[in-house]
Amino acid sequence: MPYVDGFVIPVPKAKVEAYKELARKARDVWMEYGALSFVECLGDDVPYGELTSFPRAVQLKEDEIVGFSWIVYESRESRDAVNARVMADPRMQPGPDMPFDGKRMIFGGFVPFLED
Repeated sequence: MPYVDGFVIPVPKAKVEAYKELARKARDVWMEYGALSFVECLGDDVPYGELTSFPRAVQLKEDEIVGFSWIVYESRESRDAVNARVMADPRMQPGPDMPFDGKRMIFGGFVPFLED
């Protein structure tokens, strides 16, 4: 059964191009190690909700945009193996110029139950 990792992050508008560059590099690494799909999105119509919303979830600041992404794997076991290899890869070690605030990233693993 497929498995999905999902992410929501705040990206400074001034660092969008650096974020896109990092995302492309990350995609290449994840796909090399066995991910089936890697999708990156930047908010276009993401309203600030009264109680909950993507902006509230990541404590979005005025000079930031919401990033939303997901990675699909063959299974939970495959995901765990792929992520272990990715995290050990020198290309994926965090540097001093990360183009987003990782402390406000929301992430989790999900089991799909409906797909069309």
